[in-house]
Amino acid sequence: MRSAILIAVAATIAGLSTWGTSEAKTSAKHYPAAPKKPVTDEYHGVKITDDYRWLEDLDDPATKKWLDAENAYSRAYLGKLTARRSILARLTQLYTRGPKYFGLTARGDLLFAMKDQPPKNHAMLVVMRSPGDPVTERVLVDTDALYPQVPTAIDWYSPSLDGRLVAVSLSERGSEDGSVHVFDVATGKRIPDVVPRAQYPTGGGDLAWNKDGTGFYYTRYPQGNERPGEDANFYQQVYFHRLGTPPGRDTYVIGREFPKIAEIAFETTDDGAYLLASVANGDGGEFAHYLRGPEDTWTQVTRFSDKVVAASLGKDGRLYLLSRDNAPRGEILTLPLSDPVLARAETIVPASTAVIDYFEIGATGLYVVDVVGGPNEVRVFDLAGRAAGQIPIHPVSAVRDLEPLASGGVLYSNQTYIEPVAYYLYDPATGVSTKTALAVTTSADFSDTEVVREFAVSKDGTTVPMNIIRRKTIKLTGQNPVLLTGYGGYGVTESPGFDDWLRLWVEQGGVWVTTNIRGGGEYGEEWHQAGNLTRKQNVFDDFVACAQFLIATGYTSPAKLAIEGGSNGGLLMGAAFTQHPELFRVVLSHVGIYDALRTELSDNGEFNVTEFGTVQDPDQFAALYAYSPYHHVKDGEKYPAILFTGGDTDARVEPMQSRKMTARLQVATASKLPVLLRTNPNAGHGIGTALEYQLSDRADELAFLLDQLGMKYRPPGKTSTKK
Repeated sequence: MRSAILIAVAATIAGLSTWGTSEAKTSAKHYPAAPKKPVTDEYHGVKITDDYRWLEDLDDPATKKWLDAENAYSRAYLGKLTARRSILARLTQLYTRGPKYFGLTARGDLLFAMKDQPPKNHAMLVVMRSPGDPVTERVLVDTDALYPQVPTAIDWYSPSLDGRLVAVSLSERGSEDGSVHVFDVATGKRIPDVVPRAQYPTGGGDLAWNKDGTGFYYTRYPQGNERPGEDANFYQQVYFHRLGTPPGRDTYVIGREFPKIAEIAFETTDDGAYLLASVANGDGGEFAHYLRGPEDTWTQVTRFSDKVVAASLGKDGRLYLLSRDNAPRGEILTLPLSDPVLARAETIVPASTAVIDYFEIGATGLYVVDVVGGPNEVRVFDLAGRAAGQIPIHPVSAVRDLEPLASGGVLYSNQTYIEPVAYYLYDPATGVSTKTALAVTTSADFSDTEVVREFAVSKDGTTVPMNIIRRKTIKLTGQNPVLLTGYGGYGVTESPGFDDWLRLWVEQGGVWVTTNIRGGGEYGEEWHQAGNLTRKQNVFDDFVACAQFLIATGYTSPAKLAIEGGSNGGLLMGAAFTQHPELFRVVLSHVGIYDALRTELSDNGEFNVTEFGTVQDPDQFAALYAYSPYHHVKDGEKYPAILFTGGDTDARVEPMQSRKMTARLQVATASKLPVLLRTNPNAGHGIGTALEYQLSDRADELAFLLDQLGMKYRPPGKTSTKK
């Protein structure tokens, strides 16, 4: 099968005479000047020269001048695309929909939730009495109203155990640099307490209230002179804040022994007697768990080497653990909170062919969310581990939020690529699920659309799934515009998700394809480890195999194939088009990693060493250098049209990555296709970005995509045609 695909791809490429035409024209001589200032480093005897090291320093006036010029150049280019205005109007129409709820938390008879309600720029925090009765809903925190002058987002929230107070982390301009604010639930008024430095990317942040709501445990980053300089955004520890006292008097609790790249999350029992702290060792998938008991003493229950990747406190006085020790697809263990010794844990859900993604503990049941190559299934067990059936969900769908209620039922969200998210209430006594009022209503009608699961064969023979979202009437002529996307990292599963913009792409005759490549968690920890550290090239090979499959089977051709990815997916984009520039016509790459040798020097980069590796290790350096996109740009190569995007406040991926890659490609490419860089001063990595900026940015990207693929925008009801 693979040889047939390669032959078909080669034949298609050989038959290409031109890349087509574009509405806006560009030439390398018109790009802002980026002089070469070579700096040479040596790694394990290998000397490597970097011509654009100077672009790493945004405080340098020369860098700022160059970046301003790049943004002006891109804005002028994108502004000439006549379809952009119509695309923005259509996106605005599609996103004028009913509210979307997420991040539910139950406290007694109160239900807290995040509510995304366009045209609001940011999601609000609301509270209601019942998921089936949103008439009781009240807005607690609306950052658009509270901070109209500065874009401000809610990073996360935590209600007190009695539901009387709620703590909220707020950050500005998409920075994820959050301080905790406290609100009275009954009145919605803020109380004076503000605790700084509780949240920062990538370590994140969290908070857990004490039993009587007089204070809370929270994640704190170094303050003042505790760890000066570059260590300020590491060494996350646990502190306790008592309401009414200044943060400077908060008391240290635990964490000085945690690693520099610790990422801490909390959970408490309903009565506040036990506090669980889950500590990640960076982003590579290693976890340790610490339990604080009624006597205010801490016990380390698991260590990084134990391969317990999740833990949760039951309502029955027990601790439940998801272990991947000799069980890469996962098994669930339990042990008493009063005697939390891992060696004596009991297995209640043994390992099977199912890959356990996560689980939740209800009053009477255990809900296990499995991932099956990307989509989810949900198994139900009693607390002794006896199987009790499955929760009914849509086929090829995702369950991303599952919240047990005091009544014994469980709320869960379910969505597909073409069915918007809705919350359902599952009754374990009857096995019946009922759709609640917490369901998105949208004008995006996908009745003409279908989802097809296909499989490609990668370079080493591995079978790789992909999900193809297409019109039911599609003809496989090889001329369909296809947008192919992927991620492949950190054990993150690319599960089905609904997004309104996709309707516009389908209306224009486009096909959207998501891939479940290695590096993710679609088939368990083995699938993840097959695509991390020195095995990262497998991720890129899988993605390329999916592209070759789409060409060989008649979905598209290189002249009609676009790719898109962000963050780790931006690294994927860079590797894909530098290794196979002949396969792709357009690249949309967001907040990406391109210089793999310098990544670990940024704050976020150090958290990623457990996933990518380090240049300090000879073998890991060799792997990083072998695929580092920045170092594999070739002068005179014909590269696709590329739009790089990013946010100036991004602290997850250092924005210098996009600056350097843009400069290198603009001078190197011989295709005369545009290489653009567009950054947003009011956005970061994308989390917490205001809706108005999201829509404007997406309009840029889709206008660029249609233009480069030779598609003329058609209003809804008409299919896009060639120009």
